[in-house]
Amino acid sequence: MRDAVIVDAIRTPVGKRNGALREWHPVDLSAHVLKALVDRNSLDPVLIEDVIWGCVTTAGEQSGNVGRFAALAAGWPESIPGTIVDRACGSSQQALDFAAAGVIAGTYDLVVAGGVESMTRVPMGSNKNNGPGEPYGPTITARYGQSRFNQGVGAEMMAEKWKLSRAALDEFALESHVRAAAATESGAFAGQIAPLEGLDADGKTFKMFHDQGIRAGSSLEALGRLKPAFAEDGVITAGNSSQISDGAAALLITTSEKAAQLGLRPIARYHAGALAAVNPILMLSAPIPATEKVLRKTGLGVHDIDAFEVNEAFASVPAAWLNETGADPARVNPLGGAIALGHPLGGSGARLMTTLVHHLRDNGLRYGLQTMCEAGGMANATIVENLVLA
Repeated sequence: MRDAVIVDAIRTPVGKRNGALREWHPVDLSAHVLKALVDRNSLDPVLIEDVIWGCVTTAGEQSGNVGRFAALAAGWPESIPGTIVDRACGSSQQALDFAAAGVIAGTYDLVVAGGVESMTRVPMGSNKNNGPGEPYGPTITARYGQSRFNQGVGAEMMAEKWKLSRAALDEFALESHVRAAAATESGAFAGQIAPLEGLDADGKTFKMFHDQGIRAGSSLEALGRLKPAFAEDGVITAGNSSQISDGAAALLITTSEKAAQLGLRPIARYHAGALAAVNPILMLSAPIPATEKVLRKTGLGVHDIDAFEVNEAFASVPAAWLNETGADPARVNPLGGAIALGHPLGGSGARLMTTLVHHLRDNGLRYGLQTMCEAGGMANATIVENLVLA
């Protein structure tokens, strides 16, 4: 029976909006990780059968088929196709799911999954219908009593439903920065980051090895001074929300048999994936049922999972997820999350999985679970198994 394994996973450092990656075209940012992926595995790219690439805001410089043009920009043979996936914030996690399914089914023997977002160059929402009409049509408006859905409002609803205080959310946000800073200092990200040339505030180039958004000196006092972003008396602020970012990540997927033929040593096996969806107004709670579904598929319990990556779109999302699942908080986003590292929409799913599989390998842990909320009230959940256990 065929399986799907992750041979390698690599990402750029994540840049802040208008930050160090501001001059990188998203196609070139994607090409950077594609080149790094084949170079460090001494792999002839002609063997790759497809590039499945997540991208959310498909407008402007991201309006074309970024997956196809990234492969061309990487200098790969013109015979290699590419496509894009849009499942909102989960786009590149879905790209991995599609790639793994294709490998298991025999559609592919060797495929790359990943994604990109340049939120500096292609502002979030610039591909939306922002006119005076109903963006999703009158039937959706009639069903839900509103024509637009707001993730920030959904995050406030999450906090209210799960009785999450401003103090608790700010504490969660601070811990994200603390963990990310510690991971950077210890070199935990070194094996997954493909350094590149960034620009400093003065426009001078420098070699960028680290994520730009981590605020090692943050404090609860500083976070507490920020005003609510979505409701006058709300608890969601810029400080306990994910950062608007630029970045890309890529994963190399094949079978165990093909990896052995090519002399490649896989990091992890794709164990299972699941999808879930909830009311699009509340929107952000779908990681809870998605987690339940993927655990049920595998027969694993939450305490069998050694590390979790739960995307920190807003602190209320993983905080509510923790309340419902009973997972050990120490195992959730152990190297920090999107509040500290940033959230380059289409690239975030692959970034989370890249961080997860390296963390499992580096620490001799067996099972990892990734899940993330997505616009429209959806979520993906994926379980992987470390193949490099000591």
